[in-house]
Amino acid sequence: MSAYLISMATFVGFFMILALALNLQWGMTGMVNFGIAGFYALGAYTSGLLSVKLGWPVGISIAASCLTGLIAGGLVALLSMRLREDFLAIVTLGFGEIVRLVALNEDQITEGPRGLKIDARPFADMFDRQTYPLAYLGLVIAAVVVVFFIVERIRQSPMGRTLRAIREDDVVAEVLGKNIFRHRVQVFALGGSFMGLAGALYAHYVQNISPEVFMPMVAIFIWMSVIVGGAGNNWGLLVGAGIVMTILEGTRFMGDFISFLDAEKLSAMRIIFIGVMLIVILRIRPKGLIPESKFLIRAKPNEPAG
Repeated sequence: MSAYLISMATFVGFFMILALALNLQWGMTGMVNFGIAGFYALGAYTSGLLSVKLGWPVGISIAASCLTGLIAGGLVALLSMRLREDFLAIVTLGFGEIVRLVALNEDQITEGPRGLKIDARPFADMFDRQTYPLAYLGLVIAAVVVVFFIVERIRQSPMGRTLRAIREDDVVAEVLGKNIFRHRVQVFALGGSFMGLAGALYAHYVQNISPEVFMPMVAIFIWMSVIVGGAGNNWGLLVGAGIVMTILEGTRFMGDFISFLDAEKLSAMRIIFIGVMLIVILRIRPKGLIPESKFLIRAKPNEPAG
C-alpha cells in the first residue's frame, strides 16, 4: 500500500506542475490552452529519445525537454495570438493532436503504439530498488516547489498585475501602454516549458511511454484541477490537483463494489462519477475551493443615508 501511495503522490506532482502552467496561461492571463497533452507528450518524448537514442545524461535530457516546450509554446503563441477564446482553444487542441499522431505514426523513431522504453532514470545509482520511488517523489516535489515559486513570484510582481489586466480587458491594458503581444508570448512559452518538464519527469518515472497516454482527456483533468482549486490562485491548484487525482485513482476501486459491470462500463462509470463530483464542487464553490483573492473580498454594505 505504501508503494501505491508513493506512486499516487508522484502522479499528483505531475498534475500540479501541469496545473500551475495552465494557471499561468489561463488563470492569470486568460489564454485558453487545450493542447496540454501535446506539450506533455513533447517533453516526454524529447527527454526519452535523447536519453535512449543519443545517450544523453538524464539531467540534460530533462533540460532539453523544458527548452523544447518553451520553443513550442512560443511558436504556438506566435501563430495563434490573434485568436481568442474558442478559436485559440481549437488551435491548441489541434496542436496536441498533431503531436500525438506524429508520435503514433513515426514508429521508426518513437516506437509508435509499441511504446518507447526508457531505461535511464535520474539518480538511479544512488538508491536501491526499494527506496528509489521515494527518492523520485522527492525529485518531483522539488520540481513542484521550483515551478510554484516561479509562478507565484510572477503573480505577485508587477508583471502579474499586467497579466491580470490583460485577462480582464486587453484593450484597456494596451491603451495603458502594455505590450500585450510580448506578454502573451512569454507566458505561453513559459507555460509550455513547465509542461515539457512534467512530461520528462513522467517519462523517466514510468519508463515506457506510448501515444495513447497523451489523449485530450489529460487536458480535461488538468482543467478540472484548476477549476476545482480556484483559477488564479496557485495554492488552490495544489489542492485541486490532489483532489482530482484522488478521485481518478479512487474510482479505480469501484469494480470491487459494483461487480456486475464489465471493464468498459466501469470505465464509463468512472468518468460519469468524476463529472458529478466536479458539478457538486462547483455548485458549492463556484469560484473553486480556494479562489483568487479578489473573490474573497466582500463588498462593504451601503451606509445608511442621512
